[in-house]
Amino acid sequence: MTDGTQDLDLQPEKPHSARFWNYLLGGKDNFAADQELGEQIKREYPVMVDLALATRAFLGRAVRHLAGEQGYRQFLDIGTGLPTADNTHEVAQRVAPDARIVYVDHDPIVLAHARALLTSTPEGATDYVDADLADPDTVLAHAARTLDLDRPVALMLMSVIGHITDPAEAAALVQEYTARLAPGSCLVLCTTLASPEADAASDSYGSSGAVPYVTSSAEAMAAMAKGLTIPPPGLGPINRWFPDPHAAPGPDSEQWGYVAYKAAYELVRDCVEDAGS
Repeated sequence: MTDGTQDLDLQPEKPHSARFWNYLLGGKDNFAADQELGEQIKREYPVMVDLALATRAFLGRAVRHLAGEQGYRQFLDIGTGLPTADNTHEVAQRVAPDARIVYVDHDPIVLAHARALLTSTPEGATDYVDADLADPDTVLAHAARTLDLDRPVALMLMSVIGHITDPAEAAALVQEYTARLAPGSCLVLCTTLASPEADAASDSYGSSGAVPYVTSSAEAMAAMAKGLTIPPPGLGPINRWFPDPHAAPGPDSEQWGYVAYKAAYELVRDCVEDAGS
């Protein structure tokens, strides 16, 4: 663990979502309990590592597309997790050095590592907000210190919405965030598609003592984007969202998602450019 964790109760005997995800991605910031749970889930749900890797790859492709092709310069990444390679600010600022990124998490373990998320190009900015996804008032108030919420923002909800275990509450929460963002904003969302195997793994994960995470149906994911435009390739396996043309195609991921826009798709670029002028 990095410096700054010595005053925290890290509860190493209990699995933890950020450390569990870190273990799946091959990281080192995890304990035996996280590793044991990771191995158990991999036995029960063998595609789990593929889901984790697909999520990171989707994040990279989406941010590159939004910053490079669509002109977005503001990103709000909620449910940040532990820093890893190619975090949102690194991908965005590689394309657009003036990009501004706010990370949000409500986790002392992530907070202790947040300094790794606060590097930035001189032209851009990054910030970290210690707040809960379920508290949009606090999240948006603090995000406004770095982001101009009167201009388009890319809201990133990467494998985090399953922590809101009631589908209706999850949809209402996401809709509240997008309703409060400026026209031309977008939602980048992914989560695990419900299936008997995925649901069983979710049950095992929750019974381990980690914060529960539930799967979502396609209908529930679509409801989260109510009022938004989801252009092709639409809602589906995230590895099919503008895949790397040089990568060999693989089986469809059981991690589903989309990029949805608070504007007609053909008007998004105009909204972003008008707001930045």
